[in-house]
Amino acid sequence: MKKYIDVKDKKLAYIDQGKGDAIVFIHGNPASSYLWRNIAPNFIKSHRIIVPDLIGMGDSEKLGGVDNPEYSFNGHYNFLDEFLIKLNLGEKINLVIHDWGCGLGLKFARLHPEIISSITFMEGITVPLKWEQWPEAGTKIFKLFRSEVGEELILDKNIFVERILFADPITPMSDKTKEEYLRPFLNPGEDRRPTLTFPRNIPLDGEPNDTYVEINKNAEFHKNSNIPKLFINADPGFLLVGSQRDEVRNWNNLKEVTVKGKNEPVKIYTIPKINLDLSIQSYYNT
Repeated sequence: MKKYIDVKDKKLAYIDQGKGDAIVFIHGNPASSYLWRNIAPNFIKSHRIIVPDLIGMGDSEKLGGVDNPEYSFNGHYNFLDEFLIKLNLGEKINLVIHDWGCGLGLKFARLHPEIISSITFMEGITVPLKWEQWPEAGTKIFKLFRSEVGEELILDKNIFVERILFADPITPMSDKTKEEYLRPFLNPGEDRRPTLTFPRNIPLDGEPNDTYVEINKNAEFHKNSNIPKLFINADPGFLLVGSQRDEVRNWNNLKEVTVKGKNEPVKIYTIPKINLDLSIQSYYNT
């Protein structure tokens, strides 16, 4: 059962079970604490398990207004940082982080290294990127997300959840799983804003600058930090591959394990059988 805590005058939902040194599981976009449902319970007998829903996602409260800036990377971080500090998790925190949870968790570890015992990370935002490093399969659609048609693609058509997330797993999702991932984003419009702001915050070619600065600081810090790190490498992967992966492999005190990834990652960024209006088609065909 989820608990709720007030963070910056909003309700943030989280799972808090077990006793001992804390393991904090941080999800990315467009997921929630549900992502860790088959992983986190394995550690309850030996650790205190903390699994939050990022603000505006899962069962955490939505932010008000249009294009609320606190859905940005640094806005999300401010909620997460206050949340973790309020829980008073002690001086031996282990982070397990994925996707945007990587960027957020690596920043928390950079700013609070004295309380971090270990970092386990996978398929996430770890270093600044250039468009030429971004997977070819995702370049066109992610450029669309960052254009003026992004609102229609995501806020109206919910493409990030229904076309990208649902096409991603090696094993197709059950209807129950799809319902859980859809639930926080059933209402068109601003309820889906986090799933648009995150792709617009990927630090590509230095933009947006505020996110680029933080991700670059993360990379520089963790390149030399003594915090034990476990990199779970997906073979094949989608995001943390190529020169990014090579850079991460040079981080200090890092071990690597490889797990099976999806065989055809190109398919997760196609958007078949969707009726795009003429304005979107014109962008997509350029």
